[in-house]
Amino acid sequence: MHELTLQQLADAIGAEVDGDGSLIITAVATLASAIPGQIAFLANAKYRSQLDTTRASAVIVAPDIEVPAGIAAVRTKNPYAGFAKVAQLLDTTPQAASGIHPSAQIHPTAKLGDGVSVGANAVIAENVVLDDGVTIGVGCYVGPGTQIGAHTQLWQHVVVYHDCVIGAHCLIHSGSIIGADGFGWANEGGKWIKIPQLGRVVIGDRVDIGASTTIDRGALDDTVIANGVIIDNQCQIAHNVFIDEDTAIAGCTVLAGSCRIGKRCLIGGATAINGHISICDDVQISGFSMVIKEITEPGAYASGIPAAPQREWRRNGARYRQLDDLFQRVKTIEKKLKLGE
Repeated sequence: MHELTLQQLADAIGAEVDGDGSLIITAVATLASAIPGQIAFLANAKYRSQLDTTRASAVIVAPDIEVPAGIAAVRTKNPYAGFAKVAQLLDTTPQAASGIHPSAQIHPTAKLGDGVSVGANAVIAENVVLDDGVTIGVGCYVGPGTQIGAHTQLWQHVVVYHDCVIGAHCLIHSGSIIGADGFGWANEGGKWIKIPQLGRVVIGDRVDIGASTTIDRGALDDTVIANGVIIDNQCQIAHNVFIDEDTAIAGCTVLAGSCRIGKRCLIGGATAINGHISICDDVQISGFSMVIKEITEPGAYASGIPAAPQREWRRNGARYRQLDDLFQRVKTIEKKLKLGE
């Protein structure tokens, strides 16, 4: 269990303490579930009433929020970001591995930095470079020539193919596959001819990749994930995709080959983005959207169809099939009206 004083937590996140800074804090919790010794947070006004009943020893709040007597406050302009930083300081999640397990298979040509950990039954192939503090979890495979930057962690059963590059301070969750072949084929007389995928996957620093996500290697050039990108579980990133800095991609999203995503984009879950198109910086795409044309202006976009009662959906589906006929009829009426002017 981690233990820090309230003042230590506040100093670490650049916040101010209102109350007893010597309080010992051991964990974070919600306002509703917190007990003494824990710190909660208020980031949404609809939970304001829970401040009056919380048992937390302290709360993270905005500077203008009043806190009941007997509860210390950590005041910061962004309470949710403050909570995230405090949670990191009090995090008790174990490492994916500690030390080099006897069953790990490490090729003699691999280069391991200081403090590297490799879990049971992991395989580190020839000419791999693992920088200082890298952690490779149980059952992982790191292919020939791959480079992994300092303090990056792979959870259990991650597969990284040959010649990939992963930056520093990344986190890759279980079951993810980095560097598998892209879907490259040529057709000759109805028969498929495989195109070798000769590019790499190049991942920047501070990238977080969720469980069971696949990032394909490039066909000739590289698939590139820039610094600070976060990708949720079960996403498919196809060959030669480029994702720029600090973009966030929610679960089950599919990015087709050679699409380019700008900086600071927010892509909702189960979105599909067509290949060979570009999306500019600062775009927000709602979940279940299908993006088939490039987006050149920042802003919010959506195309998903909300669920509806089945009877209503059936009626709307029938009417959708009649749209072209209705359009032609309206054009005919407009033409007749124009001639009659």
